[in-house]
Amino acid sequence: MITLNDYLYSGDTILRILYNYSGDLRKESSVSGNEIDKLHCVFLEQIKDVLEHNDFLTAQSQRIREFYCFMTKEYPYMAFNFKGRIKSLIRAEEKFNGYIVQYIYDYYIKNNSFPSNKEIKDKLNCFRDLIAYRIVIALPKCHVKDGMNKEEIELKYLYEIANHLPRFLNERGFRAEKSGIEEISSYKGLDEELKPYYRDYVSNPTDFGYRSLHITFYDEMAGCYVELQLRTKDMDDYAEIGPANHLGYEKRQELVRTKRDAVPVGKNIVFDEAYERVSRLQSLELKDLDVNMFAARDNSLINDSCGLFRGRQILPFEHLSRFQKELYD
Repeated sequence: MITLNDYLYSGDTILRILYNYSGDLRKESSVSGNEIDKLHCVFLEQIKDVLEHNDFLTAQSQRIREFYCFMTKEYPYMAFNFKGRIKSLIRAEEKFNGYIVQYIYDYYIKNNSFPSNKEIKDKLNCFRDLIAYRIVIALPKCHVKDGMNKEEIELKYLYEIANHLPRFLNERGFRAEKSGIEEISSYKGLDEELKPYYRDYVSNPTDFGYRSLHITFYDEMAGCYVELQLRTKDMDDYAEIGPANHLGYEKRQELVRTKRDAVPVGKNIVFDEAYERVSRLQSLELKDLDVNMFAARDNSLINDSCGLFRGRQILPFEHLSRFQKELYD
């Protein structure tokens, strides 16, 4: 069995790692006939293409920057930033295999049998966030009058911006995609016709307390999918440096181990291999890795210049609130 971990100690570049890993996995799948591994190779090729041929990101980010310019005029009193990233290789690999583990586990618990390869492949046609942009907003306290609730005001503006976004980007070559989830937003401030397009983790937080609005677009000019996330600064802090980050990680590890106990070893090779790949990635000691443009002192002190563990950043745009001495009307 081939895993990404096997390629992280040779000093190769991230593109060479992707080339070798996907190539060897494709050879192995040709011998074994494993259809899921073949789909896995396609997924790895998509990551390589984004990293290797990313000239289109400049044009894409400039079109998204136009929404930033719109916000600077509409909300000059608000502070906000736009950040973009290409998902890291380790996170993408973990997510791909984690989806397999989760889907087979849920299917097995419900049916006491395993899904077909076709059903698994259909489930895996959902990765549309290799490129993602995040909009984070904050209203300075100087613009909040006595008796007003800062969190409620920010929430109102967050959904107001969410109403503007799909229509604005549609005029610039981005087509909003329906979320495909059953639980749509319950927030009254979000336009009804837009609710099927948003994954609303603000009104419906995850088990770990994560809150954010997510929407996926197909960029018709670049020919790829893009995810947009909208959140307040407090939500962003919770996700990046709060319990949603640290405690969530520990709980996810525990949940993965629980799934291994529930599904008999050797009964489903696709589950076994996906579980092993996730487990090995979660047990990585980053300081021991030898990858070009990557270094770590431990699993917290990391200098990642290639997008191995932390996503590669796309140009950020930052707007600081104006009129600091004026009260918000």
